[in-house]
Amino acid sequence: MPIAKVYSAYVAKAERKQRTQAEVDQIIEWLTGYDIDAMQRVLEQETDFRTFFDEAPVLNPNATLIKGVVCGIRVEDVEDPLMQKIRYLDKLIDELAKGKAMAKILRTG
Repeated sequence: MPIAKVYSAYVAKAERKQRTQAEVDQIIEWLTGYDIDAMQRVLEQETDFRTFFDEAPVLNPNATLIKGVVCGIRVEDVEDPLMQKIRYLDKLIDELAKGKAMAKILRTG
């Protein structure tokens, strides 16, 4: 599945909760290392999730601090590495939509 389809859903979810596309982009950059320009290329090329994560500049080493449940499954218990990275991103967007402070979402404070 192209990340572009899910990205638009992430942004819509954030905006419904009075958060911004810029915050979604900040989360993606923190997790994957993709800056705004690189992310725009990924979206335009309709890059799939596997390629998106395989070619990510760097997966944040603090990603392992992401804990919790997404769709009834604990993200820290997901065995498939690709699916776990997808769930990490889902969890971060969920936290954004629930109103958490960016410092907490980005595991910096």
